[in-house]
Amino acid sequence: MEKIDSINLYKTEEAEAEVEVEVEAEEGMISDENGNEKGNSNSVDSVNILNSDIHAENEGGGAEDINSAVSRIIDDSVKENGNLLGVIKPHSLLPQPEVPAGVAITVSPGELNRSQSMPESFDMPAIGKFFREKSNSLSSAITKRLSSMRDQFDDEKVVMKSESQQVTEFDLSGMKVIVNLKPPVKKLPGRVSFFSRSNCRDCTAVRLFLHKENLNYVEINVDVYPKREKELIERTGSANVPQIFLNEKLLGGLVVLNSLRNSGMLEKKFAEMLAGKCPEDAPAPPVYGFDDDYEEQNDEMVEIVRVLRQKLPIQDRIMRMKIVKNCFSGGELVEVLIHHLDCGRKKAVEIGKNLARRHFIHQVFGENEFEDGKHFYRFLEHEPFVPKCYNFRGSTNDNEPKDVAVLGQRLGKIMSALLESYASDDRHHLDYIGISNSEEFRSKHVADDIFSFASLFFPCFIILERTFRYTNLVQDLHRVNLLNLSADEKLAFFLNLYNAMAIHAVIRIGHPGGMIDRRAFFSEFQYIVGGYSYSLSGLKDGILRSNRRAPFTLMRPFPSGDRRLEMAFQKVNPLIHFGLCNATRSSPAVRFFTPQNVESELRYAAREYFQRDDAMQVDLAKRTVYLNRMIKWYNTDFGQEKEILKWITGYLDATKAGLLTHVMGDGGPVNVVYSSFDWSPNA
Repeated sequence: MEKIDSINLYKTEEAEAEVEVEVEAEEGMISDENGNEKGNSNSVDSVNILNSDIHAENEGGGAEDINSAVSRIIDDSVKENGNLLGVIKPHSLLPQPEVPAGVAITVSPGELNRSQSMPESFDMPAIGKFFREKSNSLSSAITKRLSSMRDQFDDEKVVMKSESQQVTEFDLSGMKVIVNLKPPVKKLPGRVSFFSRSNCRDCTAVRLFLHKENLNYVEINVDVYPKREKELIERTGSANVPQIFLNEKLLGGLVVLNSLRNSGMLEKKFAEMLAGKCPEDAPAPPVYGFDDDYEEQNDEMVEIVRVLRQKLPIQDRIMRMKIVKNCFSGGELVEVLIHHLDCGRKKAVEIGKNLARRHFIHQVFGENEFEDGKHFYRFLEHEPFVPKCYNFRGSTNDNEPKDVAVLGQRLGKIMSALLESYASDDRHHLDYIGISNSEEFRSKHVADDIFSFASLFFPCFIILERTFRYTNLVQDLHRVNLLNLSADEKLAFFLNLYNAMAIHAVIRIGHPGGMIDRRAFFSEFQYIVGGYSYSLSGLKDGILRSNRRAPFTLMRPFPSGDRRLEMAFQKVNPLIHFGLCNATRSSPAVRFFTPQNVESELRYAAREYFQRDDAMQVDLAKRTVYLNRMIKWYNTDFGQEKEILKWITGYLDATKAGLLTHVMGDGGPVNVVYSSFDWSPNA
């Protein structure tokens, strides 16, 4: 009976729960019959010993499985008296039961209460317990190490903070780092605000002054917020900018600012007028989504389109040995219109043509606008290129198309305002991170999913979505009529659209580092404009360069019969190359153009470009002219080398023009060397 109870206690301890027991042996040690201490044997020895004991109790019978044998013995012992008889010291050759840490060991023999830390059916193998303990130890060690590192970092940060006013340079791993300490931002109780316009030199001067003085200010650009121009006139009596306000009081424009600065009274004036808290009648900061001049009107055809989307049998068809997806026939559209509008067939055909002109539907092969019959058509949102376009946000824009000339001017003003905040003074370097976090661009890659989900439950998100002016503006381009643009309006529109898309492409897909990245950057980043897709290459080579091949390519951007060819310029203007910025250091400075002055602005951009040493240099001793490789890539637009040099002379400053004229005029040979193109980002 002694051996049975020992096995019973061992099985209970190992398989079901931890029990408070009285143990005399030390943890991890066993005693043999002579009283000598030995280390724990391995699992194989324990099982063998247990098997031999069970076999001794069952002489005359076959060897039993250890689990069934132990279970039978436990059941027999319980059935005998209904409970355990007591706690008996385990067999000397069996492992001793372990006492959980911190558990009292005074338990009466008749009352063995199981621990409630685990359910009775829970089975914790020894190996699982081992890994759990080791995992806890490792986690604890890692936590302590991270905590010590954090404390050490905090201590170093405190020391650096205390010494930051004295340190101007230090050495870091063999690298000398010079720190330019900026003076602290001046914190005044009041508020500085000023009204401005895009591309205004005086406004830029005011902005630079406030930056230099480290003054926080609020800028109200009346080009971006047209509704605020009325407030400007009411407060100042004119629409002239800049107009600076200190709290609710008008200080004046740039002339007044320079006068106070030159007299030494500016700081005193600021301190007096900004001493108190800003009152409510001061010019309010722009509130995104509420100050925007953004009125939407549904297209008059949208109700018919909604009915057609529901009733037309849109499905995949086979035509010309090709599978045409998500389409319907012209005859099917006519039949739906006849039954829904109760009109004649001729009237239904006219409605179909109107839908095609408004870019609600397109013929799948682009052969006609609309005809009654078996020709297949599809809705704009079902075009294969639409999901790949970055101004597509889940659905096409069904609102009444806005005047594309007005949209183009608004695009230029918004982007010019962005450059004034996130570009260097010479416009050669852009803060793409700042632009990506601005209100104009943020929604496209951060908030689209949030809005689409939250607007289902919180209607206020529909209002907030209007705050992102750029992303909303380019979505308005889906179905505009580009044929209404004049020549200058079209030139300014496509130049501005290219530069805006290049900035957007850097934000969304990254800068074109290698050849593969350049393909994605120039060919795969697309917008829906006027019902068709346009990439950067399509805008530059297809539209602005009269559908000419890009460098190192064999195919033209638009195939013959492409509807986009209607927008291509008939003649190439070489000056376009100095108005397009592809986000690289060797490209011209980024700028945005106005339809009224686009030609003069392009000439100014060319003169500014050739002032750069990486664009053009003359070595008189070597009789060599150094040009940027961009000129060689597009020599079909500029002409032969001699023609290029003569053409360039008209856009050089006096020094470079004199050197080039001297080299070309003495009758000697002139060497032209093309420098490498720097593809690094203009960030």
